[in-house]
Amino acid sequence: MGHHAAELPSRDRATNPHPDIMAGAPSAPGDDYDADIVILALDRADETIAAIRSALSQTGASRHVFIVDQGSRPANLALLVAEVADCPDATLVALDRNYGVAGGRNRGSALGHGRIIFGLDNDAEFATPTTLAAAVAMLDADTTLAAIGCRIVLHSNGADDMSSWGYPPGLRARSTDTFDAITFVGAGHAIRRSAWQACNGYDDDLHFCWEELDFCLRAIEQGWRIRYHGDIVVRHKVSPEQRVAWSGNRWFHYVRNRLYIGRKWTSGWLPLLPRCIFYALKGARNGTLSQTLRAFLASFGMASGTVGQRHSPAAREYLRAHDTAHRERWLRAACHELLRRLPVPERARAASRSLSSKGKMAGQSIR
Repeated sequence: MGHHAAELPSRDRATNPHPDIMAGAPSAPGDDYDADIVILALDRADETIAAIRSALSQTGASRHVFIVDQGSRPANLALLVAEVADCPDATLVALDRNYGVAGGRNRGSALGHGRIIFGLDNDAEFATPTTLAAAVAMLDADTTLAAIGCRIVLHSNGADDMSSWGYPPGLRARSTDTFDAITFVGAGHAIRRSAWQACNGYDDDLHFCWEELDFCLRAIEQGWRIRYHGDIVVRHKVSPEQRVAWSGNRWFHYVRNRLYIGRKWTSGWLPLLPRCIFYALKGARNGTLSQTLRAFLASFGMASGTVGQRHSPAAREYLRAHDTAHRERWLRAACHELLRRLPVPERARAASRSLSSKGKMAGQSIR
């Protein structure tokens, strides 16, 4: 397909060249093997240990597990060290700081040399002992695929995790099917290493949010395809706290990164004006206008010096066929999205319900 290595997507790829090996094997096996499983860790030790055990239980494919810690508290890091201490097929490393999802995955993936890189969130687990083997087999069977996205279900009951649905709403009824897509969901996915290398991995500057779409757009431009596989399942433990709330940094990164990615594929900011207006209106409706405006400024700074490009005709047709064709007309979709409020963490909802209940009781006592 004539894939060529791209320039570094990030202006700052500085990293600790020798991450501290905390436990487990000193490196990946010297011989060839099928897959590296990369798990990022930042506290949540119990969930991370469950993810590690799930990864180590995978059969039918040769693999090495890399756990990349990005700043867990000492007590939690000690639990991970104890878990991995005697594992010959796992390595726990500690980075010098938190590089975010994009940077952490880049650094974890670079530690191995399996032909497949499987990314597993540290609050997720493989649905079966052969989930990894199925993903490896699918990528081996179709060399045009850069990556596949797994079906993400709730760990508690196996129902689809709609908070992890990264595809057009019109395709939700096909969650158990297989279809080509323009992105994947990071909670559980597999990337062909040769595609990861050709596209130079994730863009470190994104930190977290939209990093998968950014990678996939570059892969599609190079002639690769992305596929969703509803028959390959990862079980996700949705955090009730929603660790990064929409009212704070998550919305900031959501807006900043999407505008930055949009700028990469346009000749200027004018084509992005409708998106900016939409984000400003949605931010105002949800009490996050200041975060939105800060994200606008940050995106301008990130894109400074960026020379935008247009997708090739082949890439535009791919995007139209596998994304745009499954969406509502943009104005109707924007109106529907504008009316939909941002998710509120369960803890905040509980507090709101408590205040509401107290208010009703107070009203009753007044009457």
